[in-house]
Amino acid sequence: MTHAVNWSPYTGSSSYILAGVLLLTTVVLTYVGVRFRQGKPGKGPGKFLGALLMSSFVLAILTFLTAITAYGLADVQQGIHFTSTDPITPVTMTAAIVTFFVILYLTHKSGARTAIGSAIVGTIAAPLIFELPFAFPPSPPTLYTPLFFFPLFLVEILSFALLTLSPAMRLSKSTFFLLAGMFFIFAVWALAGFAYPSTPFPIAMNMLSKIMAFAVAISLFLRDREKLFLPARPREVSSEQGELVSKAASI
Repeated sequence: MTHAVNWSPYTGSSSYILAGVLLLTTVVLTYVGVRFRQGKPGKGPGKFLGALLMSSFVLAILTFLTAITAYGLADVQQGIHFTSTDPITPVTMTAAIVTFFVILYLTHKSGARTAIGSAIVGTIAAPLIFELPFAFPPSPPTLYTPLFFFPLFLVEILSFALLTLSPAMRLSKSTFFLLAGMFFIFAVWALAGFAYPSTPFPIAMNMLSKIMAFAVAISLFLRDREKLFLPARPREVSSEQGELVSKAASI
């Protein structure tokens, strides 16, 4: 038995309700972005917590891969075969490569270790920023629903936690505005039923929202953007310092 990879689109009032929730989220994130004031950087996790986060992330990935294997074996036993077209993966891979090198450049002044680590955790988190609100469990739920989605949610949450390992990571207004933009694209997509990306409009919405997710990840490392793109301002010399300089020059 062959099935096309797909999901049932939202229809009628359900699509409008979903769009309304997503628009409300957009408004809230925009408001938070306007009111956000960047404070002093917090203290990151120590070596023990950092090692615990990384090991938990690896275990979560292994659990998720095991769940996918179990899901696939169950399909094989039932004679189910899925077919799909995937125009999104090339965009995801290209965006991931670009994001890695952009973050690497933005953080290169912090040292090679920090720059490479920031690029890795930022690139890991970027597509999962898209996936966390996007991955709605199917209905009705079955035994394989939690088997698949619980490890997936764990991988997504831990990928965000890994960002705290980078001392170069900071929230900014841009982060909230870009995240709001991603949810706005979701809302527009929801008005069209949030259909599976197999036709031009859903494909475009999927690609745009995923690019916005990668932009959100990059924005987490933009705190020194003025130093990167603007020339250094000359230091202001006080009148007392000027007098001392002039006296030294006359001696």
